[in-house]
Amino acid sequence: MNKALLIVLAGLFLAAASADPALAQAGKTETRDLLVKSQVETAVSLLQAVYGKYQKGEMSLEKAKQLGADLLRELRYGTDGYFWADTTAGVNVVLYNRKDTEGRNRLEDKDAKGFAYVKSFLEKGKAGGGYVEYLFTKLGDSVQYPKRSYVKLFEPFGWVVGSGYYLE
Repeated sequence: MNKALLIVLAGLFLAAASADPALAQAGKTETRDLLVKSQVETAVSLLQAVYGKYQKGEMSLEKAKQLGADLLRELRYGTDGYFWADTTAGVNVVLYNRKDTEGRNRLEDKDAKGFAYVKSFLEKGKAGGGYVEYLFTKLGDSVQYPKRSYVKLFEPFGWVVGSGYYLE
């Protein structure tokens, strides 16, 4: 009985979503939020595995951080999903295809509306993880577009790891 009710409710939601673009967008955002959160959690678990090698004495902490950064830099999902990491002090560790940003303190970086998005990343990450909406350029573009990202702290390295998607 409960299973049948869930199927009917899901069908009603899908029908309503197709009739109401705002509802369809809300469902799309929820789905994308779950995906990006799951991907960030997977990236953090990858870093945990690397950190485990340090804990076992297989490599130095510096080597573990370097390996973690190299893996994050190359890690992808979907057609354009990538990751970045900033230290809890705001220094960028990894940002896909933007090597000029790596090693730079981004704490005071602001989007076109004056929002200090990196500060928000760090606050949300340190608080256990969360979503941040801001404006950011797409690769190869100079225009900033609305973006929504999920960030999470990887405490052993002192990194806030994130990934996101453009809302347009």
